[in-house]
Parts: sequence; C-alpha cells; structure tokens
Amino acid sequence: MKKLILLFLAGLMFPPFCQADEGMWIPLLLKKYNIEDMQKKGFKLTAEDVYNINQASLKDAVVGLGREGQPFHHFCTGNLVSGEGLLITNHHCAFGMIQAHSSLEHNYLRDGFWARNKSEELPNPGITASVLVRMEDVTDQINAVLKEGMSETERKKAIQEESLRLEMQAVAGTDLSANIKPYFNGNQFFMSVYRIYKDVRLVGAPPSAIGKFGGDTDNWMWPRHTGDFSVLRIYAGANNEPAGYAAQNKPYQPATFFKVSAGGLEKGDFTMVFGYPGTTVEYLPSYAIAQLVDIENPHKIAIRTAILEIMNAAMNSDEALRIKYAAKAASVANSWKRWQGENKGLKRFNTIENKQQLEKEFGAWSQGKNEYEGLLSEYRELYEQRKDLILAFVYLTEAGKKGAEIISFAQSLYTDVLGYEKAEDKEAYKAKLKKRAEDFFKDYDAGVDQQLLAEMMKLYNSNLPQSWIPLKVAEAAKSGSYKEYAGKLFQRSVCGNPVRTYDFIEKLNKKSAEKLRKDPAYQLANSITEFNKTRIRPELSKIEKELTRLNRLWLAGLMEMQPEKTFYADANSTLRVAYGQIGGYSPQDAVEYLYYTTLKGIMEKDNPAIYDYNVPQKLRDLYKARDFGPYTQNGEVPVCFIASNHTTGGNSGSCVLNAEGYLIGLNFDRAWDGVMSDMQYDPEICRNIAVDIRYVLFIMDKLAGASHLMEEMEIMW
Repeated sequence: MKKLILLFLAGLMFPPFCQADEGMWIPLLLKKYNIEDMQKKGFKLTAEDVYNINQASLKDAVVGLGREGQPFHHFCTGNLVSGEGLLITNHHCAFGMIQAHSSLEHNYLRDGFWARNKSEELPNPGITASVLVRMEDVTDQINAVLKEGMSETERKKAIQEESLRLEMQAVAGTDLSANIKPYFNGNQFFMSVYRIYKDVRLVGAPPSAIGKFGGDTDNWMWPRHTGDFSVLRIYAGANNEPAGYAAQNKPYQPATFFKVSAGGLEKGDFTMVFGYPGTTVEYLPSYAIAQLVDIENPHKIAIRTAILEIMNAAMNSDEALRIKYAAKAASVANSWKRWQGENKGLKRFNTIENKQQLEKEFGAWSQGKNEYEGLLSEYRELYEQRKDLILAFVYLTEAGKKGAEIISFAQSLYTDVLGYEKAEDKEAYKAKLKKRAEDFFKDYDAGVDQQLLAEMMKLYNSNLPQSWIPLKVAEAAKSGSYKEYAGKLFQRSVCGNPVRTYDFIEKLNKKSAEKLRKDPAYQLANSITEFNKTRIRPELSKIEKELTRLNRLWLAGLMEMQPEKTFYADANSTLRVAYGQIGGYSPQDAVEYLYYTTLKGIMEKDNPAIYDYNVPQKLRDLYKARDFGPYTQNGEVPVCFIASNHTTGGNSGSCVLNAEGYLIGLNFDRAWDGVMSDMQYDPEICRNIAVDIRYVLFIMDKLAGASHLMEEMEIMW
C-alpha cells in the first residue's frame, strides 16, 4: 500500500504534460501545476487570484447548488454577480424551481418570471448554495489508518470513519460544513470546507421559449441559440451566516463577486470554466468502454426513447400536461441524447482500440511487477462476469424504478405507512403524508403513467432472459396484453389515483401496511426491489469492490509507467478549473462550425407551429425594430459561443471567464459530437457551449425590463 502511494506522489512531482485544453484541475494545486501554462495561453491573473484562503479570490464567487440531505452533490454551479447575493445560473438548473412555482394561472415556464423587488423573490425549499472556504490535502491522515492486507470493505470503513473524524474536527464550533472525497481512484484524498446557505430564492427567468429554445431537438447540439440562464439570490441570517428561510433574512454579502464583461469575444481568446463538474471516468479500461458501447447505452437509449414518445405525445395534447411533464421529459431526454452522442464519439475516436493499445503497453511494462502483473486478466474476467448483471440492472433501473412513477410512489408510500405505526402524533404524521402525496400528484397524470407502465413491462419482458426478470414483471407478459395489465393494476391500486390515496392516508391504522402489501402496484415495486436485493446487487457489489481495487492499482500503475505526464483527477462534484480557448470545430468532412451564434439564427429557426422554436412575439418585435441596445458585435446580438474547456454535468451554470477573470458567459452544455469527453477528451472536437453574457443582459434589459438587477452588477463595457 505505502509503495503505491509513494509511486503516486512521485508521479505528481513531474511538470505538467497533458493534451491541449484537457483536464479538470484542482484549484488548490494551480500554482504548482497549471498557472504557468494558463498564463502562456493568455491568462492575466495569478494562481492566488483564483484560489486564496487569506483574502478574497475568484473561488468566493463560485457557488455549488445542491439539495438538503445531499448538499455536497452539486447538481449545478452558480455565479455571484453582485454584493447582494445575486446569482446567475442556467435556466435548466432552476427549471424545477420555476415549475414548482408555476400553475395555469401563473405559468412561469411559458411566460417567464421577474421579481420587481426583493419582496417578490420566491423561496425554494430544499435548495442549498455552497461557497468553498478552503481545500486541504488529507491523504496522509487517511493513509495512516489504512493497513496492508485490508479487504475493500475494511478499507472503505476505515476511510469513512477517519473522514468523519477529520470533517468534524475541521468545523467544530463553526457554521461550516466539511466533506472528504477520494481523488485519483482513491489514491489521494482532499477535504473541502464549505459555508452552506439554505435560503435560495428565484429572482428571474426568461420564458422557456428563450431559456429552453430548441428544446430536446437542439439539446447537446451546435449551433445553439438557447438563452439558458436564470437568476437566483442567496439570503443569510442577520450576521451573514447560513440560515433557513425566514422573511427577515438579508441578501447574502459575498467576499467578492464576478465583474461582467460586455466587451466582446474573438476566436482564440483564453477562457476558463470554474465550477463543480459531476462525474467523469477518464481512466476506465477498454473492457468497461466496450460494455458501455455495446450493452448499456443501446438499451438505455431504447427505453428512454419509448418514455419520451409517450410524454411528448401527452404534452403536445394538453397545456396542463405540458406543465406537469416538462421538467420530467427534459430530465429523461438529457441523458438519452448524451448516450447517443457518447457512443458516436467513442466509436469515431477509436476509444476502445486506444485503450487496448495502452493496456498492451501496460501488460509489457508490468511483467515482473507483482503489484500490477495479472491486473488486466482480472479486469477481463470481472467484466465478463458483469455482462448479464449489468443488462438486468439497466432494465431494473430504467424500465422498472425510473419507468412508470406509480412503482416508486408505491414503494415510498409503503415506507411511510410503516413509519406511521411508530409516530407519536398520528394526525400530524397523516398530514405530512398527505402533503407528500399532494406534491406527487401535482405533477402526475394517471393516464400517462398507465401508458408508461404498459410499455415498460413490454420492453422488460422482451429484452431479458426469463431468469433475469422479476416475478411480478414476468406476470405482466402472461396477462393477455400489456395495456390490459396496466389498466387492471391502476383500477385496483390505491397509488395511482389521488382520491383513493388521500382516503387511504386518512384511514391509516395498524392494518394499513398489510393492506398495502396486497396492492398490485406495491407488489410490482417490491418484486423489482427484492430482485435487486437478492439477485443483482449482491453479485454486482462483489464485482464493484474488486473493480474499485483494480481501478486504484491501474491508475497508480499508469502514473508509474508514464512519469512524464501529469494526471488530473476525475470529476467528483468538487470545485475545478478547466481552461481553453474560444474556437469552432469541424464535425465532419466539408463542414466547419463558427464559434458563435446570433439572434439572427433564432429568427431563422422561428416556427410558431413547433413548440421548441416558437419565438416570443416581443423578441420578434425587438429584432424587427433592430432594438438591440449596446449588446451587439458586428451589428448582431451574440447568443452562444463554444470553447475547448473540458466540462461535464454539474458544470451547468458554471462561469466562463476571460483572461482578466471577468464573466463572459454561462456554460450550459457540450457539443454532441464530443460528449465522449467523460471518457476520452479530444481537442479536435470537444467543445463546451455557453450562453454569451451579452445575450443574458439583452434579454434582462430589453425583453424582461429587469434593468434594476443589472444595476446591481459591475458591467465592463
């Protein structure tokens, strides 16, 4: 163990060497590994300007958006742009918040929302905003409790216990929160210390026809014309401390905030993305990539295609259904389209073959090295064992748990009913359950869900061997027709009908759990859950533990084999820096994409007959009058741009900064041709997509009339 760690640290001592623009870099280590290269590429600031714990730095203006209960899993990034806690992020990051406040009477998804003063800003229970205070390398402390010969289970437990001790020690007597995560496949550990704010309010959002322009059609694509932004505000207690929502809370006063640059962009300009990328797996072996390309992605794509067809048909038929299912469909479509681009990119750039070549080199190099010899054979055997299990897991997850919502609702309702028996205040507990049910049914339609259930049962039974199908799922195939099966289940269940559900909750008693155990929706949910517990999870867990060990050894070995290269850690929802340059790309022969799009392109796509391309009339009028204000470049309003920054999910909403550290855009997507960058980055085609801050300002000013918010910002013209 100690030998491996020493080898790892030795690898980090060599000067940086990495493909151009590749990498998600730890801000704490910029001075040691990156700043010289960044400055050569045009960056005009220092490492201390980016990350400093003794005085204000750019890190203090970057916010990780999370949820209570899992605040260290940052689903998006936000950027502070005023001394009063004003925060800009993506429209799709706030989509769930916008939807939650929407109704037929106040359709903020369709019409947009803009608070005219702070009293109109809308609270969002459960949303958190984390500001990084400091990072600390705790590898030595963690390694001190690891003993040679530990099993992976023992190792994991020791790491968890020591991490908890160090986290508690780091924040004792403060209003801070700490979290330790593994880096470099568990060869190194860093602690991030945050101040987590729990009062985050919706300030403004453009209509979905702007914030989601192009919809699922344009998602992951370039050229792009999406005004993907929204505005939030962080509130704090009387002393600027984290506090839950309260009317008397005051706008948060940050240590610093981003200046906004409206001065323009050019090809080749330096760009830096600062945010919270979620997950990447750059160091997977070829066996993993092959399984992803050949098994996992094709089946997940097929399942979600069926789900989207049903949801889209429903939304196109009724505006109320559109409100209910807009966020759900967007969530389903996001990964669905990414998986398609992922497979295309991995094949185009021969990722499997490239990794096989690296493995061949590793195999030759590792001869005679006991800690690495035979590692590749172990990989091959484990992934062969995993093949059937992962296919079964894909269907259990995508067609089972994530298919028809009645399945997950029945499961959660049963858990809640068991809790009722232990509750001291029965009536209060009933009220709590009813509120949960009301929240669920607010965005639910039984007719749509019934269709989903029928289709999911059909796919489940059609694509797996009998031995990998849960009993109650298999019964659906014997019922005559899947449509008939779904209809009968919904007729008999208390879970798919709000009236029956509310009545069931109102009449809760000692026999309720037994009654629910006989409910067909719960029986189906329980059959899926139990199959996972007894057949899939135990075997997958064994394999995953062994893969965790091999992944750690594999990366340590690669570092020893390639001492001239500086490796970057996979994304893990902690603060990272990515840097590159503005520039277009060529997706195929004879096609060349520019690095920017303009309002002209929106008007060219305008089509009232297609929901995703129905431009708001006021925007048409502004364009016809050429009422652009100062937000132009070469006579047109810029909308989006692309650059070569290495990004992934979680980077949504991340600031895109210029060489001076000024905000020039908001990252919101990647070009579809290069989304395989989670596993293989290629500077030829990997591009992050950002909305130009000038378009954000244009919409706020000219369309929304929200210039009062702009007055809070420091705008550099």
